[in-house]
Amino acid sequence: MVHSVRRTSPTADDDRVGAGPAPSPVGTTVARSHGTCTPIGGDPRTGPQRDARSLRWGGPTSGREVSMRVDSWLWAVRLTKSRSVATAACRAGHVKVDGVRVKPSATLKVGSTVTYRGGDRERVVEVVELLAKRVGAPEAAKAYVDHSPPVLPREAVPFVPVRDRGAGRPTKRERREIDKLRGRDLPPV
Repeated sequence: MVHSVRRTSPTADDDRVGAGPAPSPVGTTVARSHGTCTPIGGDPRTGPQRDARSLRWGGPTSGREVSMRVDSWLWAVRLTKSRSVATAACRAGHVKVDGVRVKPSATLKVGSTVTYRGGDRERVVEVVELLAKRVGAPEAAKAYVDHSPPVLPREAVPFVPVRDRGAGRPTKRERREIDKLRGRDLPPV
């Protein structure tokens, strides 16, 4: 665990031999992790160090290949209302990346094609940018290219009759008729 500590004045303990790393100048911020101190932002001689986590969560990518979780990206670009809904959609098999159903923790890269079936609509989007945080709708729209099929107007959607309460399960014949109405009639294999 790393703690941030701001040094305000040198102490007498800093001059002891074997007391740990060399003291940092007064007024600098250091990160303490199990007895070691390093200035936040990296070694002053080499400049700030960027590891994979800082690049992944909001730092500049500088041309490197960076990836992130599918459920987090779906939430960040506002395809789902919450991250838990995105996770549930992945677990239910409603999310595909490049044609393959994925788990919520699957990695997503720039150029991947994501297919998300939510509600009565299927969204097919190509990843242009990986977002670390949820952003506004105009910024989120810039992070993907939408290849979704057009939405049918409300009048074009066929009416599906509702079964009477207590009528029981539909028969095989009724199920075929229901499937035909919904456009899911499949040719026999």
